[in-house]
Amino acid sequence: QVQLVESGGGSVQAGDSLRLSCVASGRTFSVNHMGWFRQGPGKERDFVAAASWTGSLAYYSDAVKGRFTISRDNGENTVYLQMNSLKPEDTAVYYCVAASHTGVIRTSSGVNYWGKGTLVTVSS
Repeated sequence: QVQLVESGGGSVQAGDSLRLSCVASGRTFSVNHMGWFRQGPGKERDFVAAASWTGSLAYYSDAVKGRFTISRDNGENTVYLQMNSLKPEDTAVYYCVAASHTGVIRTSSGVNYWGKGTLVTVSS
């Protein structure tokens, strides 16, 4: 099993930046892609961003492309999500995710492990 623990959420103003962190523990040798999903109030859980083990492949949802950047520190078993130019519609619980297969994780069905989430609130 792999455990994922997120941190870095909070309340910010529109236009501000925030960086989320997620530390993986347990059978981390089995982890390949890692990333983030989010669920806003009254919305479904959606893909945000993910990256391959080496970080050479990073992919984003259209909603965050150009504003968010995902990065990994495999030595620390950590994945980051740098969020810039935040908008009120970015308000959501952000979940760290990981997969043990080699495919991309653009949908929930591709996720093997979930964190418990961290809340990001963006006010206008």
